[in-house]
Parts: sequence; C-alpha cells; structure tokens
Amino acid sequence: MIMHADNLFIITGGPGAGKTTLLEAASAAGIRVGQEAARAIIQSQTAIDGPAVHWRDKALFAELMLDRDIQTFQALSASSEAALNDRGIPDLVAYARMFPLAYDAHFRRAAELYRYNPIVFFAPPWREIFVTDAERIEGWEHAVSVYAPMRDVYAELGYRIVELPKVPVAERLAFVRDVIANA
Repeated sequence: MIMHADNLFIITGGPGAGKTTLLEAASAAGIRVGQEAARAIIQSQTAIDGPAVHWRDKALFAELMLDRDIQTFQALSASSEAALNDRGIPDLVAYARMFPLAYDAHFRRAAELYRYNPIVFFAPPWREIFVTDAERIEGWEHAVSVYAPMRDVYAELGYRIVELPKVPVAERLAFVRDVIANA
C-alpha cells in the first residue's frame, strides 16, 4: 500500500548547499522540520565508535538512514500540517547508485511506497557558502558530483524539482513558503 504525505516537502541537494541553514530558519519560524538521518547517524555512531558510518560500512550506514527516514516520514505525515524534511528516502536510491551497494532494490521499493509531496526543493551546489564540518567531510568536488545523480533519481520517481535560488536564507525561506502556499 502506497503511503502519500502531500504535507511533507523534501529539501535536498548536495552537501554544503545551505539546506541545514534553511531548515533551521524554517524551524525557528514555526515550521515542522524532520532531521537529516545521515548527520544524526554520523553523530551517534561517532560517539560510540560504531561501524555504521559511510567511511566504514556504506551499506550499514544506508540501512540506518532508511530506517530513520521511514520513522521521520511516519511521524511528520501523521499530521496534515505542512512539514519540511531534510532529505528523503529517494536520496538513498541515489546513494546506492553512486556507491554501489550489493543490496539496493529495497531502497527503490521504499521510495515508491513512501511518497512525499510531488514538489521537491533542490539546493544547488553553491561554492560561496560551501564549508566542511565534523559530519560533512566530503570536499567541493563531491558536492558538485552528487547533485545531478540525485536530481535524476527524483525525476525518475516522478517528483517535480524546484531549484532553490542562491539568495540569503530569509529569501530562500520566503521562496519555499510561497511555493508551498501555491502548491
């Protein structure tokens, strides 16, 4: 049974493109926001020196992300109130393609089963704001290289891609609110 959550909008894109900053501003403005699975897993696994991080075991890392993404989907879709999600299950389809995983068909099945609002906001690579941090260790070249494959997956899955403008965070948030209000 396909589960639709038309109230749940994904914000995605490559690393360092301003997604977290935008989502923090949205949360501060009273919009419900789902936490990015990857960052949370890296933080918890690093704290316990666990194996489920992408530099140790990409497959295990992806499985934990899928579980968290499903839980976030279920929690945020329980209400009819609009919510923004930091990445979504379709990101894992792209992840499995970019870093070939032996078992990946279930990521596609999950992406087909758990359906977000058809509009997906994509943050394009933005050199002027790109930085690395404790969880984002990939460089600029990686950020650029993952953008197109992620867009391709979302398009294949039937989502309508709306690129976020490269503007200050307040203007980005106003843009997102306007698109959602007119969806």
